[in-house]
Amino acid sequence: MGRGMLALLAVGERHAEGFDGGTVADVANRLAKDRSQVSRSLKGAQQEGFLRRTGQREYSLDWSILTDAQLVTEQRLKTDGLTALEGLASETNEACFLGVLSGNSTVTIGEQVPESANLVGSWLGRPYPAYCSDAGQALLWDVDDAEIRKIFADVEFVKHGPNTPVSVEDFLERLSKARERGYSVVDEEAEPGLYSLSAPIRDFKGEVAAALQIVGPKARIQPQRDAFAVALGSWREWLEAQVGGRTAGEPSRSEAD
Repeated sequence: MGRGMLALLAVGERHAEGFDGGTVADVANRLAKDRSQVSRSLKGAQQEGFLRRTGQREYSLDWSILTDAQLVTEQRLKTDGLTALEGLASETNEACFLGVLSGNSTVTIGEQVPESANLVGSWLGRPYPAYCSDAGQALLWDVDDAEIRKIFADVEFVKHGPNTPVSVEDFLERLSKARERGYSVVDEEAEPGLYSLSAPIRDFKGEVAAALQIVGPKARIQPQRDAFAVALGSWREWLEAQVGGRTAGEPSRSEAD
């Protein structure tokens, strides 16, 4: 298995260098290994669906496996995401949500709302402007400033609460502070009196796939912000491990930074 992984990674390195793939000789030379041994490893990887062989006898990565992995990630966000929401809601006794990015809006794909949270109605499937939503900053966590300006280029920053960002530059400043903090705080930006904490969830590609959120009245959540942030970080770590974003116990990229 170890030799097979080395051969697979060698093909991946050739892709990164701009090649379509590599022959047995190419990979053997790169690894300084016997050709017959490398040939067996490459054939094994092909049989398992990790590689495909072209008419030029080159082995290249079979990208369909990434599609399969993406589908698994999406399914686990729904199933394991519900477990994370239930755990986080149980610890905080507040409404908890899982959101994804759709254009310049966020959409809720999972929710757990305790009766004591006193929130009326469901947010499942409902879009909300990313510049002021509870999940917006977390979902745009890794996006550079230039791309965020493009995303919001045609967006009117309508006031939804007393602290709604007034411009893309205002949003970027808040996002910068959130990155330094390690999680976002949306303080009466989405609506008056509403306060939330949110953190990004990364998938197996290291990309932000969703945002985990704690949402409720400012009067209840703000005094417990530090404790809630710990609970949020713990369940973020657990959920990222389930979707392949990191190994359980390994610090997230934002924590490492």
